Amino acid sequence: MMTNEEIKAFISGIQPSATYDETGEWLNIHVDASQWKSLANLLRNAPFNFDYLFSLTCIDWKTHMTMVYHLSSTLHRHTIVLKAKVDRADAQIESVSDIWKTAEFHEREVYDLFGVRFSNHPDMRRLILTDDFEGYPLRKDFDDPVNMIKL
Repeated sequence: MMTNEEIKAFISGIQPSATYDETGEWLNIHVDASQWKSLANLLRNAPFNFDYLFSLTCIDWKTHMTMVYHLSSTLHRHTIVLKAKVDRADAQIESVSDIWKTAEFHEREVYDLFGVRFSNHPDMRRLILTDDFEGYPLRKDFDDPVNMIKL
C-alpha cells in the first residue's frame, strides 16, 4: 500500500498547485481543472494503479462548482478523493470516460442534473430528464415551481 505522503509527493511533482486535506477518512486532493485529465491518466497507471472510479459527482457552492472523483486501487487497496473547481457560469471539465469506462454514465448524470459539460465525452446527452427539460435540478439556483424548494 502506498502512503499518503508518496501520493502527495507524486502529485505535487506534476501539479505543484495541488493542495491536500487529510482530515477525513481519505486523502482529499484539490487540483486545477485544466490539468485534471493529464493527472487522471497518470494516476490510472503504475505505480498507483487507481483502476476503480467508484464515485463522480458535483457540488454547487453558489459561487463555483466542484467536481469530486473517488478513486481506488484494487491492487494496492488505497483510496483518494480528487476535487477540481469549475466555473459556474461556464461549467466544463475534460471527460475521463476513456480512462475509467464507468465515468461515461456518471458524467452524463452530472451533466443532466448540474449542467457540467464534459469535453470529449463520447455521448454527452441527458441521462434522466427529457431533452426539453429546462435547467439543472441540483443547482442551488434551480427554480422548481412545482415543488417550491429554495436552497
